[in-house]
Amino acid sequence: MSQFSENIENIELKFLTMDDYQQLKDAMIEAYPNMPNSYWKEPHIQSLIDKFAEGQVVIKVNGQLAGCALSIIVDFEKFENKHTYKDITGAYSFDTHTADGDVLYGIDVFIKKEYRGLRLGRRLYDYRKELCEKLNLEGIAFGGRIPNYHKYKAQYTPKQYIEAVKRKEIHDPVLNFQMSNDFHPSKILRGYLEGDKDSNEFAVLLKWDNIYYEKETQKAATKKKIVRLGLIQWQMRLYENQKELMQQAEYFIDAVSAYRSDFALFPEFFNAPLMADNNHMPESEAIRELAKHTPEIVAKFSELAISYNINVITGSMPEMIGDLLYNVGYLCRRDGTLERYEKLHVTPDEAKVWGMQGGNKLETFDTDCGKIGVLICYDSEFPELSRLLADDGMDILFIPFLTDTQNGYSRVRHCAQARAIENECYVAIAGSVGNLPKVHNMDIQFAQSMVFTPCDFSFPANGIKAEATTNTEMILIADVDIDLLRELNQFGAVRNLKDRRKDLFVLKKK
Repeated sequence: MSQFSENIENIELKFLTMDDYQQLKDAMIEAYPNMPNSYWKEPHIQSLIDKFAEGQVVIKVNGQLAGCALSIIVDFEKFENKHTYKDITGAYSFDTHTADGDVLYGIDVFIKKEYRGLRLGRRLYDYRKELCEKLNLEGIAFGGRIPNYHKYKAQYTPKQYIEAVKRKEIHDPVLNFQMSNDFHPSKILRGYLEGDKDSNEFAVLLKWDNIYYEKETQKAATKKKIVRLGLIQWQMRLYENQKELMQQAEYFIDAVSAYRSDFALFPEFFNAPLMADNNHMPESEAIRELAKHTPEIVAKFSELAISYNINVITGSMPEMIGDLLYNVGYLCRRDGTLERYEKLHVTPDEAKVWGMQGGNKLETFDTDCGKIGVLICYDSEFPELSRLLADDGMDILFIPFLTDTQNGYSRVRHCAQARAIENECYVAIAGSVGNLPKVHNMDIQFAQSMVFTPCDFSFPANGIKAEATTNTEMILIADVDIDLLRELNQFGAVRNLKDRRKDLFVLKKK
């Protein structure tokens, strides 16, 4: 702790002005005793203030300058592969600054020695992060000195030195501080700062990614950050015909859309009641008759998605492709476009009784509410599938399911919750309840529809956002915040996606 901490009356973060110049000069000379030309001349500081006043801030303690942070905005694509300090500053003219740039570049940051230990540097870094978010820039970058490297240059390459610092084998006050503030080493910059003998003229390109960055688009529509999910816990009952079944489906879509839901999720095989008319047939033939309804049902769902302004996930239905029977569903977007997904792993019962085939298609889908994935029932019990979807940027995983016993339901439920934790995403599951005594192989159903979250401080402690009443026909409405997933990915207590040992194993699609 600083010796001055007990006498502090006021700490201020202020924009740098030319009135601060003499204190700034003295502080820089003190901060960089081994550097030639260790301070900026007055014309340099005036130029920085004129070009980008928001980027130049000082910390003052009891009215005295204690630290400073200088920065510019650059078009980083021009410099990313290789650059020196002279390059990035435009030969110290700062003509490289452009309001149309995409990265906030740190020119300098320091805290005077007597004020260290008060976490004032963290305040400067936090200001830069807030400025980056305010200006909608992709991130922050700078060349970080490694002032202790000269002690180890005979023993380590710069890369080996950084790894040793990460493992806490070597203490580097600058690099340790930057990494503790969420900056990650990107590459080594050779000959970065002329005359920096302590670092042997090496620097580490450090980056911080703005998780809230939104790339400009020419489209009027924007992706939503708070997404409302509408889950339909469907009661199995007999219907006279397909029209009556779809009237019930429209009733539920109307209900969830009235709450301004962005998605309506139906269960697996919600249309099974239509097999009652063919109950006299062998089960394998009856389900193939059911498959004949699928094209018309999908067309009707697409019509409802448009008219009720909601994205509909149709659960699943049987579908014939040639002579082969598949379990498939459709994403009917509210803009009228369609996407098809397949059940990849059929259960032993589906294969034995119905002769159903496993599909081959696994992909994420872009929507106006972020990227989503859909896994049908049994597929949720294979963690590789959801991990591949997460690697492709999935924010919400939808799992329509059909289970007859509590045992089967528990498998789906607990696996779904695990998928939310390990993939840092939201998972919504919806199933059917009730019974169909007049349909073979579809006698009873057990379900409790739910929305799961990761388990971290920004989410419910038990990882459950919302849950329906068990075995009761109802709708479940829940809001999920996509930005919280971005924060979790960067700053979570644990980071399942980032911390994978890819040096030991690789997961990829064929």
